Amino acid sequence: MKTVRHSEHTLRTALISKNPALVSQYEKLEAGERRLMNEAFQPASDLFGPITVHSQSDWITSHPEPPQDFEEFFSDPYRKTPSPEKCSIYIQCIGHILKFLKKKKPEDAFCVVGITMIDLYPRDSWNFVFGQASLTDGVGIFSFARYGSDFYSSRYKGQVKTLQEKSSHDYSVFDNYYIPEVTSVLLLRSCKTLTHEIGHTFGVRHCQWLACLMQGSNHLEEADRRPLYLCPICLRKLQCAIGFNIRERYKALVRWIDEESSGTPGVTPKHSREDNVNLPKPVEAFKEWKEWIIKCLAVVQN
Repeated sequence: MKTVRHSEHTLRTALISKNPALVSQYEKLEAGERRLMNEAFQPASDLFGPITVHSQSDWITSHPEPPQDFEEFFSDPYRKTPSPEKCSIYIQCIGHILKFLKKKKPEDAFCVVGITMIDLYPRDSWNFVFGQASLTDGVGIFSFARYGSDFYSSRYKGQVKTLQEKSSHDYSVFDNYYIPEVTSVLLLRSCKTLTHEIGHTFGVRHCQWLACLMQGSNHLEEADRRPLYLCPICLRKLQCAIGFNIRERYKALVRWIDEESSGTPGVTPKHSREDNVNLPKPVEAFKEWKEWIIKCLAVVQN
């Protein structure tokens, strides 16, 4: 295993910048928010740790790309930001990909994210990907296909061998398609990928600074190692993009976990497409994340 460590100076610059205007912007944040974000460059921090690379197949090794610090994010001329007219995020169940989403994008949508049970392969030379997004078009997609615990053991094989022209309303090709049980682990994995792809639509690129939700992942083991939270550098990017109070945001996330966690079963029964979507929300796998949020709130509110 290899650990990717950056110096305190490098992380401080990536977060705060040397640009006087951006430094001033940072200093105007609430003291508690700065205290939390400053954990990025504290060597003894138990909230944010370094990236670990476990094999040559991990994303950061197999897909080298330049890191994006806050200043580069802020100055990106192609970065999209929400507006009062375009402030909604739509989640669309589909069997097609980004071009479909772009055509179907509502006028008030900041972005549209598709979800599918089909494996995603952006290029013939690539391994599968869990998700994909277009930063400029405000569309993204991610797949549940490999998140079910029985995906590999079921030896499921797709039925579509050749390209077929279908009406956008014809979903017959997906009849009897693999549907996983909705478990706590599947929900956790799906939340990671969905929020990662939505992060891209706000202009946040793959993180190479600290362990972070915005790290790339090349396989399921690596995706499971990736945390559900943003590192301080990416957190500042998202806060800049949409504007929020970190304390209130983290409190809302704890409420989201607590609202339906009491008495929720660990696994829901297998179901068909005709079943209602009002399924219980299994959140057992979110326990560690909740404990992490509570630690962060203690720092912000101190």
